[in-house]
Amino acid sequence: MNKPLEGLRIVDLTMGWAGPLATRSLADMGAQVIKVESCERFDWWRSWEATEAWIADDGAEKSPQYLSVNRNKLNVTLDLEHPRGRELLLQLVARADALVENYSGGVLPKLKLDYAHLIETNPQIVMVSMPAFGSTGPWSEFRAYGSTVEHSSGLPHLVGQPDQPPTMQHVAFGDAIGGLNGTAAILTALWHKQRTGQGQFVDLSQVECLLPLAAQGVLHQSVHGETPRRYGNDHPEHAPYGVYPCQGDDAWVVIQVTTARQWEAMQTLIPELAGFGDLASRLQQRENLNATIAQWTAQHSSEAAMHLLQSKDITAAKLNNGEDLLHEPQLKDRQYLQWLERDYVGLQPNASAPFRTEAAPIPIESPAPTLGQHNHFVLEDILQLSESEIAELAELGIIGTKPRLPKTQSP
Repeated sequence: MNKPLEGLRIVDLTMGWAGPLATRSLADMGAQVIKVESCERFDWWRSWEATEAWIADDGAEKSPQYLSVNRNKLNVTLDLEHPRGRELLLQLVARADALVENYSGGVLPKLKLDYAHLIETNPQIVMVSMPAFGSTGPWSEFRAYGSTVEHSSGLPHLVGQPDQPPTMQHVAFGDAIGGLNGTAAILTALWHKQRTGQGQFVDLSQVECLLPLAAQGVLHQSVHGETPRRYGNDHPEHAPYGVYPCQGDDAWVVIQVTTARQWEAMQTLIPELAGFGDLASRLQQRENLNATIAQWTAQHSSEAAMHLLQSKDITAAKLNNGEDLLHEPQLKDRQYLQWLERDYVGLQPNASAPFRTEAAPIPIESPAPTLGQHNHFVLEDILQLSESEIAELAELGIIGTKPRLPKTQSP
């Protein structure tokens, strides 16, 4: 299968979820993505805290989070704080089409690896920076995670039950949204470069990626002069509309009735709903309405309830947990999960790219790389270093294949 980004080379300085997710999409589309870590400053999604015992147990190669967003990539270790490591990164940049990073604001300028220095090496380079709050402004130097970003966007203030505090949608929702926007930003800049031959610096603020999702709250405040009410799983204009318990442990079904025809069908399916009347009446009696529906759904499995409701043209879907997704017929039919053997963890499922150009999914060529797995390929084949030069880099600790604790943390 020909992939649309074949022939492009991306230097990946990202860590965590947002940045690696952005570059994973490029790798899925055929770009050669070279992930750069160091043995002391490795991707923190390999582990929040490193210990000697964790290193000895090869913990760096067992993190499901790291494995999920780094497939199809190459991996080279370079100590960017060492002059030789910095020099080698610049040599890689000279041979690349783009570089992506999501460090906090002051890191790359301190290393003299910011855009002003990169274009001295490669004037046509596309550089995409993905800090939490953008590269300018009073918050540009702040460190943040997806949770911080979500709170800063105000989105949790619109989510949750009305009698409870604001509610986050995920422990790191900002990362996922930032990563998807990052892919779009990189592709846009590369398309511009293809048309004009010009590289550019793209400043992507992850918090600003979330603001469109809070637009309804901003509009409500502007029009009414007050914060919108939180509705939890309810809807201000429709009922029934929510998540209902089913047979089994933590089993649920989503039901959304938005038309008079669906409500009539719901009443034929659940006769106990006959007394709830028109929409205004249902909204007023929402609590009793939901309790009546919950009594019915509790008698069925989530899948059975879903099919019964759908057979009446009522919008419904069961809620899948992680294990359910492994056996979901829709995903199986689309061959969504691709199983790859990976050192240290064995056979693992990998989610296919959600986009495809043929009936079959885009094939995943390789699982997430181990630390420094492609040192020799990158240094010897791409940068044309000799075996003796590579051996010297290893002796100096500039490259390696095992994490190390910084000397200040050593016992």
